[in-house]
Amino acid sequence: MKKKVVVGMSGGVDSSVSALLLQQQGYEVIGLFMRNWDSLADGEFNGPTTASGICPQEEDYNDAKKVCDKLGIPLHRKDFVKEYWDYVFTYFLDELKKGRTPNPDIMCNKYIKFDMFAKEASKLGADYIATGHYAKLEDGKLLRSKDRNKDQTYFLSQVSKEQFQNVLFPLADLEKPMVRKIAEENGLSTAKKKDSTGICFIGERNFTNFLKNYLPNLPGDVVNIDTKEVIGRHIGLMNYTIGQRKGLNIGGTEDRMFVVGKDLEKNILYICLGEDNDYLISDACIVDSVNWLSDVKYEHCTAKFRYRQEDVEVSLEWLNDKEILVKYPQGVKSVTPGQACVFYQGEECLGGSIIKEIYKNNQKLWYI
Repeated sequence: MKKKVVVGMSGGVDSSVSALLLQQQGYEVIGLFMRNWDSLADGEFNGPTTASGICPQEEDYNDAKKVCDKLGIPLHRKDFVKEYWDYVFTYFLDELKKGRTPNPDIMCNKYIKFDMFAKEASKLGADYIATGHYAKLEDGKLLRSKDRNKDQTYFLSQVSKEQFQNVLFPLADLEKPMVRKIAEENGLSTAKKKDSTGICFIGERNFTNFLKNYLPNLPGDVVNIDTKEVIGRHIGLMNYTIGQRKGLNIGGTEDRMFVVGKDLEKNILYICLGEDNDYLISDACIVDSVNWLSDVKYEHCTAKFRYRQEDVEVSLEWLNDKEILVKYPQGVKSVTPGQACVFYQGEECLGGSIIKEIYKNNQKLWYI
């Protein structure tokens, strides 16, 4: 009998081609579309709409249905709205309240795509689950994909080794242009569809207006950390992240301004002038929520503190199984609490963590 694979169909080209390739490889393929956000809860006139007048989520479902119909495979639909709210969006809001910068996509992978989704796939008799992620699993190891520009191991870094069992990543050895070419050659309607951006499953929208539905804006002073002068007003600390340059709306020399810190008690947003300002640089951080995928606890490896960042050489001092002191004496700009710190040894993703505290010269930075 054919092995059965349940593919997470998002309505995009990556999941479309994943389903096609698995079908060509001889698997029995079933599509499963997840509805994780209730647009009626947005408070933004039911959220954004597409050119066709429907919400993007429904358009995505329609696109997934067209692809599944083309391939002759069934498409199931499952509502995970409550689970997404409980495990992802509540976490997102709680982190923002603490002045941190969370990454909901990482938690969505951990709690929804590789947990709730996998359990639903099991009910459908799945031998495997598959997604359109650009990543590779080999001999129990999570590896970077061939397309280094699209590699998504950073976002998979909180998924456990157990959750990766019986998972397939059909796009592991493909680059994005080839994925689109395969889709076009096989007549898939998603071949030229734009990649989705924005918050996972919530999509593109005015971030400030969206957050006002859930957290109150508390305006306060913007202070130049070098001179200690008040130079403007911010619209709420939750709307800013360390290292941010655009969208500050302070005026003056804004093209040289960078967010460098926050004081939650005094509701102050600190900025500095110049991208090489010493206040932006740290040389160590403590990370927690460590999800270690490797069998070896390395003391030296590389790390990414942001998704698009180049790997940085780091040394690790294990404080316990869930906390690590990460040292990078060469200095790194704009390391941000709440963001992921993901570890690598060459092509292998060793695991991930969440940045907790920032240090320089053995001192915790008071302004972050």
